[in-house]
Amino acid sequence: MPPGIWDFDELSGLKGITQKIKDFPDGDWLTYWWPPAPAARENYSMYDNYHELVAWDHAHLWHPFTQMQGFRQEELLIIRSGQGVYLYDIHGNRYLDGVSSLWTNVHGHRHPELDTAIKEQLGRIAHTTMLGLANVPAIQVARRLVEITPPGLDKVFFSDNGSTAVEAALKIAYQYWQLRGERQRRLFIRLKEAYHGDTLGAVSVGGIRLFHWIFKDLLLLPTAEAPNPYCYRCPEQQNCQGQCLQALEALVDARRHETVAIILEPVMQGAGGMIPQPPGYLKKVRQIADHYKVLLIADEVATGFGRTGKMFACEHEGVSPDLLCLAKGLTGGYLPLAATLATEDIYQAFLGEFADFKAFFHGHTYTGNPLAAAAALASLRLFEEQRVIDHLQDKIAYLTTRLAEWSQHPHIGDIRQRGFMVGIELVLDKNTKEPYPAKERRGHQVTLAARKLGAILRPLADVVVLMPPLSISLDELKSLLDITIQAIDQACQ
Repeated sequence: MPPGIWDFDELSGLKGITQKIKDFPDGDWLTYWWPPAPAARENYSMYDNYHELVAWDHAHLWHPFTQMQGFRQEELLIIRSGQGVYLYDIHGNRYLDGVSSLWTNVHGHRHPELDTAIKEQLGRIAHTTMLGLANVPAIQVARRLVEITPPGLDKVFFSDNGSTAVEAALKIAYQYWQLRGERQRRLFIRLKEAYHGDTLGAVSVGGIRLFHWIFKDLLLLPTAEAPNPYCYRCPEQQNCQGQCLQALEALVDARRHETVAIILEPVMQGAGGMIPQPPGYLKKVRQIADHYKVLLIADEVATGFGRTGKMFACEHEGVSPDLLCLAKGLTGGYLPLAATLATEDIYQAFLGEFADFKAFFHGHTYTGNPLAAAAALASLRLFEEQRVIDHLQDKIAYLTTRLAEWSQHPHIGDIRQRGFMVGIELVLDKNTKEPYPAKERRGHQVTLAARKLGAILRPLADVVVLMPPLSISLDELKSLLDITIQAIDQACQ
């Protein structure tokens, strides 16, 4: 025992002990009892058996969106830790996180303020239900979201991922019309190549054949598809008169009385191939929805929280949707949390006497989880205090300039960008736009080459995606772009 720390209290004798700091100035006695953790070892493989972990992975893990037969034949990359915009594998190798750990990470890994917020909340409570109860962080996050999202979105329904945020929006929209007595409204209108998640309702409003066709017989939600503005492969590209919008309006006009809502990702379709919408498109869709009296659901799971250069993509055209879906960057990429925001008009339709059974009978066990909500609150505070959106603009400008330099690359057909969302479409023939044969998996080959050069990427087929953390520095962004173009050169030579 260190001398001078423990003395008997003169008043209580043996009954009490008073902690007195005598011989250790400035709290050094804490270090004596709780020494700092040893520095992280550089050679992670000393305490992680790589080959054993690979065997366990292959024996037990089923990876998402992965063709497992081929995956098991490749070298398995096992991540051990992260710091800032970097990920580290169990051998100590460092990689730039070029896709923000699937489009989620905003402020970097192991951000001290986010770490602290979660630890402090863990010292209070990790989870409590929101069925009949509330918790402090969830209330605070809901209030903050109402303050920063487009005007008119006054109510927040929490869930835990993008699919469930969309699922809630679909059910709320459908029930809204049912409660208003318009029971003929059952149809949702979606865009071609749409992706809104993997639960059955979200799949019903999806338009990516590769992902969704196998489940078609399970889907009971009536949908109709409108063309998306995929300008690069549009047959009317040279004589565009907004035919895709005209087709959407004609569809809504013909089926207005049975339509519940139009659902879309504003400004940029993400998983459909990073397909941007031309200026004015979103505002026109809002006008169509208003004119024909249908709801507009904006899925900002991917585009929200700064990804397009504004806090929310809807801000680019001053649009307020009737329902807004948020997830991914909501907690800064730390913990699962999602939110579906609704207007007061929609919320009011669910109010009534108990005997009326007007309620939204939907929810999840971890809805409004306090740990996740604490992370979200800290992330939103960082956006404000560090002026993240303002500081992002120079990085977006640099990114735009660098990408323009690649426009003449013989195997880059199209470069699509909105802020910090980038899709680079690879083609076999630049002049004819002929794609590579699917079996060659050129996009995947780019990711393998990038990995050897020190960056983690994940393509959408042969569209190379860049979505780094918003916190990336200009030097780190330069390195990521240097690696990306080298990897494209190697994979497409």
